[in-house]
Amino acid sequence: MCRNIKTLFNFDPMATDDEIQAASLQFVRKISGFTEPSKANEAAFNQAVIEVSIVARNLLDSLVTNAEPRNREVEIERARVRNAKRFGTKED
Repeated sequence: MCRNIKTLFNFDPMATDDEIQAASLQFVRKISGFTEPSKANEAAFNQAVIEVSIVARNLLDSLVTNAEPRNREVEIERARVRNAKRFGTKED
């Protein structure tokens, strides 16, 4: 799975359309192998991003959980701590 695609389910506030679109774009880039499609493939590429976004929104809207929603700021801080352990901190 592409590392740039982040979990979007069970956050408070819910995932925005921009976050879903960004994840969809990364997914289509990954499976197509294109960062930017050629003119010949641009329409198909853009349509795929739109369709994946629609499906992703439908999925997120239909999922249920008993778990408490996660806090975005807490998750960001946890990721920073993990990255600091993994990659070390940069000393100036």
